[in-house]
Amino acid sequence: MEEIIPRAEATLKYARISSRKVKIVADLIKGKNVDEALAIVKYTPKASSEIIEKLLKSAIANAENNHNMTHEKLYVSEIYANQGPTLKRIRPAAKGSAVRVRKRTSHITIVLKERD
Repeated sequence: MEEIIPRAEATLKYARISSRKVKIVADLIKGKNVDEALAIVKYTPKASSEIIEKLLKSAIANAENNHNMTHEKLYVSEIYANQGPTLKRIRPAAKGSAVRVRKRTSHITIVLKERD
């Protein structure tokens, strides 16, 4: 019979930031231990690092409280940012015309697993 690997995750939907910007920081912490990942995120001067830090802390809390996982063994096994719905706004432009402003959103998911 197949052994079920415990995993804890946290998801943030409709984050008001482009998924492209989130992926830059997400690639930095993929595969790292949670403490190392928190340190990287804390000192990365990007707009998405604040959002990811909060989400990572939430995922750690989920792992410890809901799945009885030990903090020392946790690592970021998956992190991905998918595109959410785009808010379309209109901005006045030259000669009485209008320009579309696309305010992009994203859905961010962090999955934590335990190292053996």
